[in-house]
Amino acid sequence: MTEIDRTLIGSETTPFVVEVEKGAIRKFADAIGDPNPAFRDAEAAVQQGYPGIIAPPTFPVTFFPPEVPAWTRDLDRRRVLAGEQRFQYSRPILAGDILTCRIIFRDVTDKMGKSGRMELLFQEIVGVDPNGNHVFTNTKSMVYREAAGNQ
Repeated sequence: MTEIDRTLIGSETTPFVVEVEKGAIRKFADAIGDPNPAFRDAEAAVQQGYPGIIAPPTFPVTFFPPEVPAWTRDLDRRRVLAGEQRFQYSRPILAGDILTCRIIFRDVTDKMGKSGRMELLFQEIVGVDPNGNHVFTNTKSMVYREAAGNQ
């Protein structure tokens, strides 16, 4: 099974800008059930040692490019499963940040599971501030299952 175009490994999306809004941070914190006041109130964030309202650590999952990356564009979404995610930060994401992000296609590996063959796709979303300083890297994998009947 080789459906993901491996010639695209190393490719990157066109950079896209994310403007981090405090309302979006609050809604995300509410959705994940995290009551930390630093996600909602600037004074509380300052008392915790931050310069302002911060985003929850998994907030970059809400960052999407304007176009689907070339390496996933033609995949059958019904066969895609979310895999593992990791987040690395140089500093917290703050309300008011303007981040330039890009997605990098890192690798694909093949695996055999109980339900058949699958491809594991690895990519990173990297965000930098307006000065080009690294803010975060979200490393994630996705599982692309073999089509039914091909097993």
